This record gives sequence, structure tokens and C-alpha cells, in this order.
Amino acid sequence: MKLSFTKMQGCANDYIYLDCRKSGVPENIAALSEKLSRRHFSIGADGIICICAAQTAGADGMMRIFNADGSEGRMCGNGIRCVAEWLYTHGIAKETLAIDTLSGLKTVTHKGAGLWQVEMGAYSAMPASLPAVNMGEEPLVDKELTVDGKTWHVTCISVGNPHCVVFCGRVDDVDIEKVGPQFENAEIFPNRINTEFVRVVNEATLKMRVWERGNGETLACGTGACAAVVAATRLGRLKKGTDVTVKLPGGDLIVRYTDEGVTLTGEAKLVYEGEVEL
Repeated sequence: MKLSFTKMQGCANDYIYLDCRKSGVPENIAALSEKLSRRHFSIGADGIICICAAQTAGADGMMRIFNADGSEGRMCGNGIRCVAEWLYTHGIAKETLAIDTLSGLKTVTHKGAGLWQVEMGAYSAMPASLPAVNMGEEPLVDKELTVDGKTWHVTCISVGNPHCVVFCGRVDDVDIEKVGPQFENAEIFPNRINTEFVRVVNEATLKMRVWERGNGETLACGTGACAAVVAATRLGRLKKGTDVTVKLPGGDLIVRYTDEGVTLTGEAKLVYEGEVEL
């Protein structure tokens, strides 16, 4: 049996995209994501994103995300831009698209060739939104958390999925392969956590590395970039309403945080289309 797919990337967050609008999500999607995401042994990707029929009246489609370990994610800022680009080039050439996610309906606006802006919506720093346990009931802003025998100052933000933002002097010095899994699986995060290690370069620039739950270190994370900007703003290191460039190993993303919510702007690119033998 052959499976048709599209490989796309946004800021080097690369996923395998399946058109499931008529067929529905494959029953073995978790195992399929684990198998096809293996780099060097298969297509290789951060996971599979299924483009499904819309669930909300008037929406243009739905995105479901399956990480490289088979677990299902709720939202992907880089992935949803690729879904928008795919829909735009496959018969839904609208300048503004509405896409269902497990974190709600998102609006994605065309800003130029392969360039899209996502309205990420509101955020929350409350423990219940992540969730986080045994961290009190107050917003999780500049809290102490002990990981790997070290006390870190963290700010935890949900922007449709959960993030733990850590500010540090040199992100390249972080042993992310060691501490990333310990943050991800810390007992206070019962559903696991994505972790960002961030340096404030100047009032309009952040540098960031990310450890994603279910994937390990990835070259970019759109929701993580949004969480980092919100956290830096809440801590007084950035000004609200500023276009902030978040520099990641995979490229740059632009995040703007206002009273109305958070927007994320970046490219979405086709890598190739093909078939794989199952």
C-alpha cells in the first residue's frame, strides 16, 4: 500500500502532511507517525499533521498534530501556517483562512508569497491551564523550579499548549539533551511540558532553543516563540505591542503581543510531495 503525502516546513519545523478531509485520520496514526518520522530510516519529520474536514461552520479545515513519538498535540504555530499554505494552493485561495485545532478556531492571514500570520489568541499563566500542580494558585510568573539539582526561575505560559520559559545568559551553553527531558517529565507537569531556553538580545529580539514534548530538541517552535515573548513582556524585559524577532536555529519568527492577543508571522514552504510504501 502506498500513502501520498506532502512534506512542508515552517522555520524548519518539518512535518508530513496528509490530506484526510475525505478519508479521515488513519486508525493507526500514532504508529504511523512514529514510523514515518524516523530520520535516516523513513521520510523523517517532527511528526504528522492531518488536514481534516472542518468541524466549525464556515471554517476551511481542521489540523490534527501527531508528534514523532505518536502522541497528539493541540496546537502548532509553524504547522498551522503550512496547513494554510497547503489549503491555499489546493483550491481554497482565500486571503484569510479559518482553521480548527484542538485549541480552538484560529484565523490565518496571507501576508505574501508563502508568508502567513496566525492569530494565536489569548494566553494564560494560570496553573490550571497548563496544567501544573503543587505550584500554588497564582500566575506562574518568575517562579522557582528545581530540575537536575538546580533551581531555575521559570515562567509558564499556555498559548494553546503548555510552555515553561527559562531565561538564561547563553542558550548555546544549555545541555538541552540532559535537562530538556527532565523539564518535560517533571512531576509538576502531569501532561508534560515544552521548554524554552531564551536570551533577551535587545528590546526587539530574543534568541531561543526549544525542547518539545514528544519530539526532543527541534529547530523551531511557533507556540514556544509566542510563549517566550509573553513571558519576557510579563517580566518587564520587552514592551507590549512591539514586533519581536525570535531567532531560532531554524530561522526567524515575528511575534507581536498586544491587549488583544498574540500574533505569529513566518514562512510556510513546500519541501516535496511523494508516496511512501507502508
